[in-house]
Amino acid sequence: MGRRAKNKQGDPSPLGDARENAGRPSQKKLGKRKADDVEAPSKRPAKKARESESKPVKSALAKPKAAAKGEAKAKSDKPKPTKSKQARFEDQDEGAGSSEGWEDVEEDEDIQAHAKSLFHGSDDEEVVGFEGDLNDLEIEDDDMFNAPAQELDLGSDEEDEPELPTKGRKSKQRDRPLKIIPTGSDASSDDSDEEDEDGPITMKNMEARSRALDATAAREAKLNAEEIRQAELDGEMSDDDLADADDIDMDEEGEGGEEGEEGSPLPTAEELEEEKKRGGPDVQTVQRRMRECVRVLGNFKKYAAKGRARSEYVHTLISDVSSYYGYNDFLAEKLFQLFPVAEAIEFYEANEIPRPVTIRTNTLRTRRRDLAQALINRGVNLEPIGKWTNVGLQVFESSVPIGATPEYLAGHYMLQAASSFLPVIALAPQPGERVLDMASAPGGKTTHMAALMQNTGVVFANDANKARTKSLTANVHRLGCKNVVVCSYDGREFPKVIGGFDRVLLDAPCSGTGVISKDASVKTNKSERDFALLSHLQKQLILCAIDSVQADSKTGGFLVYSTCSVTVDENEAVVDYALRKRPHVKLVDTGLEFGRPGFTSFRGKTFSDKLSLTRRFYPHVHNMDGFYVAKFKVERRAKVKPAQAAAEADGADMDVEAVAVAFDESEDQPYLEETKRKRMKQKGLRVPPRSKVAPVAAAPAEAAAA
Repeated sequence: MGRRAKNKQGDPSPLGDARENAGRPSQKKLGKRKADDVEAPSKRPAKKARESESKPVKSALAKPKAAAKGEAKAKSDKPKPTKSKQARFEDQDEGAGSSEGWEDVEEDEDIQAHAKSLFHGSDDEEVVGFEGDLNDLEIEDDDMFNAPAQELDLGSDEEDEPELPTKGRKSKQRDRPLKIIPTGSDASSDDSDEEDEDGPITMKNMEARSRALDATAAREAKLNAEEIRQAELDGEMSDDDLADADDIDMDEEGEGGEEGEEGSPLPTAEELEEEKKRGGPDVQTVQRRMRECVRVLGNFKKYAAKGRARSEYVHTLISDVSSYYGYNDFLAEKLFQLFPVAEAIEFYEANEIPRPVTIRTNTLRTRRRDLAQALINRGVNLEPIGKWTNVGLQVFESSVPIGATPEYLAGHYMLQAASSFLPVIALAPQPGERVLDMASAPGGKTTHMAALMQNTGVVFANDANKARTKSLTANVHRLGCKNVVVCSYDGREFPKVIGGFDRVLLDAPCSGTGVISKDASVKTNKSERDFALLSHLQKQLILCAIDSVQADSKTGGFLVYSTCSVTVDENEAVVDYALRKRPHVKLVDTGLEFGRPGFTSFRGKTFSDKLSLTRRFYPHVHNMDGFYVAKFKVERRAKVKPAQAAAEADGADMDVEAVAVAFDESEDQPYLEETKRKRMKQKGLRVPPRSKVAPVAAAPAEAAAA
């Protein structure tokens, strides 16, 4: 038989066979071996014949799924890739020989019998060439076919099997409303609200939460409006009191503010003493009582209980503050008197928070822009402090130790609090001047002045503690300050040691009530005696500093007094004392753009009106250490001539003229002669007899008589 006769097309097959073989590849394309294998037709395994007839939709849906599985199996088993029609074909013998999906069947006879029952009786079906696991065919849940067919994703088997039941479950909730409107029971259920807040925000609960928040805010606003309207009708409060009460009530709402009037009665002094003996009350009780006292003292006329005095609320609040924040009773009361009630609590809270880390650029070695860029490259997050200084930088976070960088060791910057910039800015030393820093350690202000003077003139850096001059000297050398002279004297000796300075900076030793955030020991180790001794020392130092200033200086004649304290005893009281003791001194503007003015009166004490030119700085207001700065201008002293004094004693009306203070050579003559006699004795020369007896002792007597 010839080649063409061998491959000659035979008689056409019946219509049913043609449909059955429609998905099979042709024998011509498969070759001789494949053509022989095709003679055994493969049947599609189905559930049962009656199920196929009763549910044709299932067969239609399973048909593309089986075809897709057969295609994936054919791609893995065939040695050569073929067209899509060839990929859908699968040999029955290969399927029988494969062990995939038949692990549960133990005997070969059961396999053949089961395969025979499955591969017959499916001539009415159009799908052929299936191979796979029987579990894929016997579907237990028929709900997956309830949805429309176009919603199924036929891309892959891995996605079809888990997604079909999920879509069936979602379809059961389609009748639910899309927007959930909270009812009264939902709004009053705190547990459900807390669960919603803890859960993730989705498209379903987003609008529900928004509506719930709006409803809550509307109810609160309505209640507040009703309370204010009722208060206005009663006429018990003025407009300012209404605003204050509204703010307080808004803050206290939801925190048991209303319960304070009824549930937390004010304890007596005996009860407070008993609480201290027992170790103090719990934290929640103290917080609730402090809030209640602040609320009552904010509007005592309205909220005070009957029969209770204002002093009782103040005493209770101070006692709670001392136990809650750790102050002794004396210091807690002393600081409480400086502020209104609400602001005092803010001050106590601010002392519990550390101040920002700041550095000062050393302009003798670098510029602030270059320093900032260098530190940013090392992983430091910083920014300029403010417009009031052009050398300060605030450090937010750093991946390297800010006090051990190469820039720090090279003297490009100094770790310094922002409040320490203020006295130097107020003093404003000029190049070429003679400046004295009476209490200079550890050298932040001294090196700042040297930088402003551009290493010209002379800066005398003094500190009474000789041990602290070591750190002062180290910082002076590190920052490259060449015009600094370090010395260690008591500041009260300075007019005798050396004087005639153009400008003097006195950062006096103080109690440290402005730097409690840095040194918490101040809360407990300061007593009334400490403040009295410090105030006395500060008054001595400020008089000596005034006497050290050269009054007729062409460029200067200024003194800046500063402390890191907020108490009036160490600030306004000392400055007012200096103004009374040195009439030729007056207060001038500090030149600082911010800060609160100093007190002109405090608790019955009245100070000079010029004290409003001084500046106060608070941690809760300016976010820096508590500080006080005052600037003096020293002028020439006025002296009355002896003739004028005699004329005034005789009753003559003469004007008092001011004369300049000068040295009297006649007073120095006895001292010069005595010094000359001593030198002659040392040389072995004959000393002439004294013309007067004890000229050295007589000279002071004459000076005192004059």
